[in-house]
Amino acid sequence: MAARLKGKVAFVTAAGQGIGRAIAETFAAQGAKVIATDLDDKKLSGLDVAKKASLDVRSTPAVDAMAKQVEKEFGSLDILVNCAGFVHHGTVLECSEQDWDFSFDLNVKSMHRTIHAFVPGMLNKGHGSIVNIASGASSIRGIPNRYVYGASKAAVVGLTKAVAADFIKKGLRCNAIAPGTIESPSLDDRIATLARNTGQSQEVVRQAFIDRQAMGRLGTAQEVANLALFLASDEASYVTGQVHLVDGGFAL
Repeated sequence: MAARLKGKVAFVTAAGQGIGRAIAETFAAQGAKVIATDLDDKKLSGLDVAKKASLDVRSTPAVDAMAKQVEKEFGSLDILVNCAGFVHHGTVLECSEQDWDFSFDLNVKSMHRTIHAFVPGMLNKGHGSIVNIASGASSIRGIPNRYVYGASKAAVVGLTKAVAADFIKKGLRCNAIAPGTIESPSLDDRIATLARNTGQSQEVVRQAFIDRQAMGRLGTAQEVANLALFLASDEASYVTGQVHLVDGGFAL
């Protein structure tokens, strides 16, 4: 199936690498006009999309200004994908108030900002699909050393369901994707940090991530993007308010 998003306008945050980049590339390949954003716009190099821009999703003025600019250039969105996030490692004992505030600001409030900015245009258009990246570490499953991360991603699940319920009769759908452990530059950075902090080799730390996956391997960003494509497309027109796992059995 080709051109599944032909003519649709899609906005993707954290599109510079990992899941966000795979989604931006997949959507563009399927005919969407993609606006790809990242805090570090240099990471967007090489993306073949309609627009690339730097965006700090922790700044309400920046998000609001971007929404106005996108509306002026492309019209109202058809698709919004919220990928920005941060994985804090540790229990409640290793979570300072600053860690908590940063995690919730980036993992949850950033989604509030983009949804608040773009939903009015979607409602005027009469349709739209929002896809939020949650996690298997959330209300789905508790895992060690993911205290504030799991709490923030559980909040993403609640946010997703609330948005879906509020606009279910107005043509707007909102779903969440809960990935398992995905091969990405972010994971590489976390493995390197954990190896330094524990005195283990990176190979040992990486194998520990693999060993906790039921399939015995890590997932790929493309596997997440494939699910995002379905949820963003008209094929999922009867799907809203749900958490969709792409986790290799992580939640079993």
